[in-house]
Amino acid sequence: MYSHILTKLNLSKNEALIYETLLLHGKSSVSSISKKSNIHRRNVYDTLNHLLSKGLVSEIVDSKENVYVPVDPKKLSEVLKEKELELDAIMPHLQELYASKPILESVFIYKGIEGWKNYLRDVLKEGEDLYTIGGKGAWGDERIETFLKFFLKEAGKKNIKFHTLYDGMESDIPLSVLKTSEGNHKFLPKEYSNNSAIEVFGDRVVIFSNIINRKIDNNATLTVIKNKNVADAFRTWFKMIWNLI
Repeated sequence: MYSHILTKLNLSKNEALIYETLLLHGKSSVSSISKKSNIHRRNVYDTLNHLLSKGLVSEIVDSKENVYVPVDPKKLSEVLKEKELELDAIMPHLQELYASKPILESVFIYKGIEGWKNYLRDVLKEGEDLYTIGGKGAWGDERIETFLKFFLKEAGKKNIKFHTLYDGMESDIPLSVLKTSEGNHKFLPKEYSNNSAIEVFGDRVVIFSNIINRKIDNNATLTVIKNKNVADAFRTWFKMIWNLI
């Protein structure tokens, strides 16, 4: 049910399955856990020991057979907060190390859903307006919905404006996406539609491939060019196309 999410919280697949099994069925013996989780009994013992060390499971000693119960799931939030505090403690030094070796010009690649999140983080970092040629409304993909809300909120604080030349007709683009560039968008002629797009912000140009309307392809590739002169040139070309439509 939720084990795939729990594995993102530094739990192994077996740890997530057994913790979820205990939540679903309450206190259980090793044999019962093995049967209900479909995990070999020997592996259940090892996994329970790991969960005990992480403070996510408690052991109840019984004269016949020890049983195990899950700890309140709020413990998971506490674990995340502890890790966040540990990261916050070293973040100033990490930022100092990052800033000490600036990269003025480079080309690198992002991929898939996480790649999209990375490029949106770059937009926030640059803090400058975003210009898009060939937008497909992929921001409407439900898999980035939560992150997009955070992104738009932070972009609002930085007064970042979105200028968009959409690929296709207005009906092809989700209304929620259109609103992000309200008053600052136009539509390219249908005969020039394709599966790529270009975005420009700050000193970066992002070239997208495998883009489809309303959805981010799992194999989507984002080629990022970090070069101020190139970015300035693309912004000029954007304005030329904007004025011609």
